[in-house]
Amino acid sequence: MWKSHPKALPFLFLSEMWERFGYYLMIGIFTLYLKDVEAGFAMTEKEAADLYGTFIALVFLTPFIGGLVADRYLGYRKSIVIGGILMGIGYFMMGIHDITSLYIAMTFVIVGNGFFKPNISTLLGNFYSKEEYKDKKDEGYNIFYMGINVGAFICNFFGAALQILLGWQYAFMAAGVGMFIGVSVFLLGTKHYTGYDQKKGTQEGDMPFYKIVLFILLPSVVFGLIGWFLKGVTSETNTNSAIFGSDSTDAFIFACIPVIFFYASLYFKAKPDDKRPIGALLSIFAVVILFWAVFKLNGSALTTWADRYTDRELTGTTQKVFSALAQSKEVSYTKASTELYDASFRLQKADGVVQKTVDYPVYFRNVAKEKLPAEGASVSLWATSLSQSINPGWVIILTPLIVAFFTFLRNRKKEPSTPTKIAFGLLISALSVLVMVAAVKMGGNGSEKVSVWWLVANYGIITIGELFLSPMGLSVVSKLSPTNITSLMMGGWFLSTSIGNKLSGVLASMWDTYDNKTDFFWVNFALLLFATMLMFALLKQLNKVMNEKGIK
Repeated sequence: MWKSHPKALPFLFLSEMWERFGYYLMIGIFTLYLKDVEAGFAMTEKEAADLYGTFIALVFLTPFIGGLVADRYLGYRKSIVIGGILMGIGYFMMGIHDITSLYIAMTFVIVGNGFFKPNISTLLGNFYSKEEYKDKKDEGYNIFYMGINVGAFICNFFGAALQILLGWQYAFMAAGVGMFIGVSVFLLGTKHYTGYDQKKGTQEGDMPFYKIVLFILLPSVVFGLIGWFLKGVTSETNTNSAIFGSDSTDAFIFACIPVIFFYASLYFKAKPDDKRPIGALLSIFAVVILFWAVFKLNGSALTTWADRYTDRELTGTTQKVFSALAQSKEVSYTKASTELYDASFRLQKADGVVQKTVDYPVYFRNVAKEKLPAEGASVSLWATSLSQSINPGWVIILTPLIVAFFTFLRNRKKEPSTPTKIAFGLLISALSVLVMVAAVKMGGNGSEKVSVWWLVANYGIITIGELFLSPMGLSVVSKLSPTNITSLMMGGWFLSTSIGNKLSGVLASMWDTYDNKTDFFWVNFALLLFATMLMFALLKQLNKVMNEKGIK
């Protein structure tokens, strides 16, 4: 696999694998930790989803500035190392059970990812600028993407074991250790980066950094504050008067306005030869926002589905294996476990006011009566966070098949263009949501738990869509970006991811407002179907731009 690719690829592959080990371990337990009423912060579903959405949105917003700083001042290697160290510190701090420490830790991760994420992707793309590797760029990014998912797959088993045996803080510490291993591996490959990781400096026509601070960053802060304090109209569903559901959502949306304006200005001020490629990239960025809005529900709404609506009981040999590996825990059944919860799975006081304390396992709330154990008996449940390994597990299985499929087509000169792959990725992703619609119907709208195979099927289909879209997005940015702003445009890709992530948090925060959960998934299907139609409508022009550049 490695022989026909640059020698730096294995080091970048392993660095990204360990970095993603840390990140996805943290993300896999993040909302569960926030909602834990004993050792976490006892947040409601809406509170946890809102904070989760804001967090992952900001994680993917900072690559905008991180890519810019790397391009002009630090170079890619220094930026990647600085980012990795900051993220590692942040993961360790998350284990401190204090809300202020949690916010500081999140800030370290947000800033660190801004330096790490866009620059390791850009560095990889630089190696494929050589003529001998040009036709293997999509394949290289697919291999790199598999590294991401190897880390994302194995991390949840470590996270589950450490959380069950030792507590949340040790699981977060493992994420930090994984990040520092990733930095170490990256440094080991330093000799292979020579000539590819140099800073480009400020080019003619570039906006000076002080202007970026004055006209982009500072306005973003000001707009964010305006969004935080500006109030809308109070309603039954919007009790805090926020315009878009919460103060943090308002602040994020307003803060994005100057950044979006900046990317639009890149198009209008570009040289004639760069105008069409930049326009094509901005079009793709806009469309894939809706993909990320649905895809990133894996850490919120779909984790809730795994926790509340999926049959997680283990028996026989499987129970023994999971127990031996500390991937399961015992919970005892009492009749009160099925009687004291409302539809949102919160224990209630006698007067109907939701409590912040849960004294009985919520798992039995919607177990079919004939499947309930005897009073006082215990059952073994696999850890909810393990559901986060289903998607990366599919990526590991399917990536070689997808790569082989496109290699087969390439050899016969029938390989579709990168924008065409993205369009079909959106269509396939839309189809995956229909699996969850069926799952809701099979479970009587949540009245009974359903098999985990519904989640497995959903993740399997959306993973195919992901492999058609996500690594292709990284590839198309490196193909179409003007040389002097490659990292900046890579930051634009992550900006679209950021906005999609925040929209995902907004969608997830509305989970408990849908009495019929099929309506929640129908909304997701409609969003992806709209994005699919829009991408196919743009396809002719996008392919034309690719052909003008002499690339596919």
